[in-house]
Amino acid sequence: MVNLHRARKARARQAADAAASQNRIRFGRTKAERQQQADEHARQERHLEGHALTERDEHEKPRG
Repeated sequence: MVNLHRARKARARQAADAAASQNRIRFGRTKAERQQQADEHARQERHLEGHALTERDEHEKPRG
């Protein structure tokens, strides 16, 4: 004897799992990977800001 309610739920669950699998392939990155990329980008920005040449004020005399 088959419980139709359970069979219907199982079929719906299987369809949802298939759709989720396709979305994982399509959109691809985990939350940890997105956070790692954001952290790396922020680190690179800080590095560049630290090495940026600033413009001298007009009243400042050049050195050298």
